[in-house]
Amino acid sequence: MINLLKVHGSENTFFLLDQNQLSRPLTEEELIQTAVKITDGSAGILGGADGLLVVDDGVHQNTLGRMRVINSDGSIASMCGNGLRTVSRYLGEKYDKDEFLVETAEADLQVGRAPALGNGVATYHVEISPVRFETSALPMNAAGRSELIHSNVVDLNETIKFSAIAVPNPHLIAIEEPHQILNKTKLGELGQRFNEQNPWFPDGVNVSFGRVIGQNQIFVETYERGVGFTNACGTGMAATSVIWTLLNDGKTGVNTVNNVYNPGGMVQTRVRQDDGEYKIDLIGNATFTHQIQINEEQLRKNHFEKAKIVETGEEESYQEFVKALPSYSF
Repeated sequence: MINLLKVHGSENTFFLLDQNQLSRPLTEEELIQTAVKITDGSAGILGGADGLLVVDDGVHQNTLGRMRVINSDGSIASMCGNGLRTVSRYLGEKYDKDEFLVETAEADLQVGRAPALGNGVATYHVEISPVRFETSALPMNAAGRSELIHSNVVDLNETIKFSAIAVPNPHLIAIEEPHQILNKTKLGELGQRFNEQNPWFPDGVNVSFGRVIGQNQIFVETYERGVGFTNACGTGMAATSVIWTLLNDGKTGVNTVNNVYNPGGMVQTRVRQDDGEYKIDLIGNATFTHQIQINEEQLRKNHFEKAKIVETGEEESYQEFVKALPSYSF
């Protein structure tokens, strides 16, 4: 029998598959087919999910394992901060390690156990890097601009000031200003526009709006490439924290801890500079909601009807944590 998990970071939900359990690993095409099927809200299980997290042995020296992320539409994500926290917990518990490296598509990232944000809420910190500001890194066609930091682009929108950043997932960030009130309708319109065929983002882009709440407090909502609206986007919150720091508004700064609220709860971020390079610590829950047992042959055929599913009880603790948080929205 194969053991899967349903997991979430800030209610950004995933199924987690450790391929070491299989007699032979699934091919990339098989993984994509599995991701699309199991995450489908009507055809999958447990109401679907935002993506599939695939765990394999690390290829790079000193890494405890490797993470790959497949979105619900079958597209491949370079990184996923919320997913990485849950993979970090899985690997840490599997190998009894508190601090270690996880291999991702772009970098080997430092991760580890962190003090609990709430009673009974498993909490992990993960590194988000590399950070790049070149529009070519997204990629983005920006009328000849090599960087875009808090600036208007008439073709995109005449009034909103955007920033482009790759962490390494591509992000387009707007942080609300007193004279420019952002809203979820506008976020949805821009997110859909920039992820259909368009002249600016040939590979699509994650779009995030941020609203500064107070000192070291911000609310972030994201329209994710390949998914749409999710309860939270880990790399989106990390990317927004970097841009917020660059704005130098006196509400945050390098090496300070921020509370970043999202529709699914709250995480913490810390923007660091190492040898002139930005890195972000993303700290938040790593919740396992369900354990799933399935026959390997049924998994390979994407037949989930006979899967045995058991709730872990962890979601109750997470919801108690969320109830104590202030509520924000666009």
